Parts: sequence; structure tokens; C-alpha cells
Amino acid sequence: MHLRLLLLTLLLPASAMAGDTHAALDPVAENMLLLQTPSGGWSKHYSGKKVDYDRHYDEAERAALRASGRPDDATIDNHATTSEIAYLAEAHARTGNPLYLDAARRGVEYLLRAQYANGGWPQFFPDRSGYRARITLNDDAMVHAIALLQDIAERRGGLATLAPEFGARAADAVARGIDCLLALQVRIDGQPTIWAAQYDEASLEPAQARSYELPSLAVAESVGVVRLLMRQPNPDPRVVAAIEAAARWFEAHRLPGLALRHVEAPHEETGRDVLVVPSPGASLWARFHDLRTQQPLFANRDGRRVDFADLPNERRTGYAWYGTWPGPLLAEELPRWRQVQAAAARP
Repeated sequence: MHLRLLLLTLLLPASAMAGDTHAALDPVAENMLLLQTPSGGWSKHYSGKKVDYDRHYDEAERAALRASGRPDDATIDNHATTSEIAYLAEAHARTGNPLYLDAARRGVEYLLRAQYANGGWPQFFPDRSGYRARITLNDDAMVHAIALLQDIAERRGGLATLAPEFGARAADAVARGIDCLLALQVRIDGQPTIWAAQYDEASLEPAQARSYELPSLAVAESVGVVRLLMRQPNPDPRVVAAIEAAARWFEAHRLPGLALRHVEAPHEETGRDVLVVPSPGASLWARFHDLRTQQPLFANRDGRRVDFADLPNERRTGYAWYGTWPGPLLAEELPRWRQVQAAAARP
């Protein structure tokens, strides 16, 4: 117990110590207060590394984080900002600490300000330089933003505390976000397919992010979009059509009888390798597909398209080029969703 009290003392910012001395403290939430950027969001990195909310930040670090003119690299990438809002709301529900609720409120304001008029979200805000301005589905960034706002509008868990202030605005942002996702579903030869990982924020055309992330159909991200669409209560015909079109595409582009095998490879630069091997009963999907041919697409660090086997070893092993993302969706989640929809349609 004495060690925990010491940790709480070390993690408590001076501003909080001067405030409500009766509120309980959560060390992780205290660090979230410290790392919240001036815009109200959060970064995914600190000093070039993934943010660690369990570590102790020394006085020099705290001073730098509180300094005016601190760089603002807030983002919704890699679960940043959305996960902090959710945690702080739950921490407030557990502790009653008003500072946690205030920080969560600032985070929600950040999300609402960051949304484009067309309903999409940039990867970063307010810094929208380069591909940071793209409407970003990569790693489910936009999906997480919509889902959190929907949780607020639907008064879920600790986020229910935010509903009286933000419920109506959150519901409106969700509706515009869903409309944007429906507009972003890629059509090829007039047929709806799935979604790209990022889009030009003005033209809404699929766009490039990192050099090896070319404009393409993105399987992993599209699974996240479909799950979000399936969550919508009383889905209108547009939502149902988008879900079913994506499901047909996933089935048509399944690679049956194949699996990934990770092997030791002492002769390779990483000492390991990834192989696609026959495996009866298994299935794989390529992460990216060409926007014209709809065939699997792979690219090296200079953006040049190559076959999977010809990727440099570092790229072949350092990125999820193949996966099983649609598997559970097609086998379990989609049939359940269809049953619910069918039951709702009965007189």
C-alpha cells in the first residue's frame, strides 16, 4: 500500500495537487492528463516511441509537456485519442475525479472539430501536412472515431456521462460519418466492392499514404467498416446494400487452401521469413488489391509493385500483407446480423 501511495504522489501533476484534494487518483489517467495536447487530442508517440501511460515522467519531461508552444501531433491513428477519451470517462466513473471528465470533454470537442464537412476524419489534426490530411480508414482510425461518438450518443458505459452535453452533436457526427463511408465504398465497373485505406479529402478518391501503401482496395480496413455498418440500429437500404456487397467481394477474393507460415531463415537479413503454404480448410486474403484488376497488390519501400516473394525480406516480414481478417465476419458475425435483420423485418 505504501508503494502505491508513493507512485500516486510521483504521478500527480502539480496542477492536480492544487485542485480537488478529495478526488481519487488513477495513475494512467494522470499521465493522460499530462500528455493531452493543446488541441485536446493525444499523440501516438512520445520521444519517438509508442506512448506508455504506465511509466513515470520526470520533472524535465513534465515541464516540456506543459510548455507553451509544445508541438501538437494529436491523431486518431493507432487508437490514439479515442482510447484516451474512453479510459478517462471510465476513470471518472470509478473515481469521481472531475479532471478526468474535463479531459474527456476536451477530447470529444477535438474529435468533433477534426471532422471534415464531408463526414470524414483526417489522420492528424490540427497538423494536416502531407498524407496526414487524408481521410483515414487505415488501422480503423475513422471507424474508431465514429464508434466512440456512437457510444456517447447511445449512452454506453462511462461515456454516458458525456451524453447530456455531446449526445446530439455526436449523433449528428456519426450520421455524417456513416454517409461518408457509404460514399467511399469503391465502385469498379459500376459494382460496389470494398474500401480503400485512405482517401483524398477533397476528391474522395483512394489515395496513397506511406510509399508502400498505394491507392488500393484494403481488406483489413474494410472488415472494420462492415462491422461498424452492422452495428447501426435499423439500417436503411443503403447500409444493408453496402454490407452485402462487401461480403460478396470478400467471398469472391478468398484464397482457399492457403495459410501463412513463419519460419526461421538465418540467411535472410531479419533471420526469419513468411511463406504462403498449402493448408486444406484454411483461407487467406491479401491485404491490398489493385483498383483496376482487383488482384492482390504488394509494393516495396520505393513504391514499386512486386510479387510477394520478391519483396525485400524486411518488407515481407515487417508488414501484414496477408491475413484472415474477413474469416470470423463471414463465418459468424454476418449470419447473426442477417438473422437479426430478418427477425426485425417480420410483421
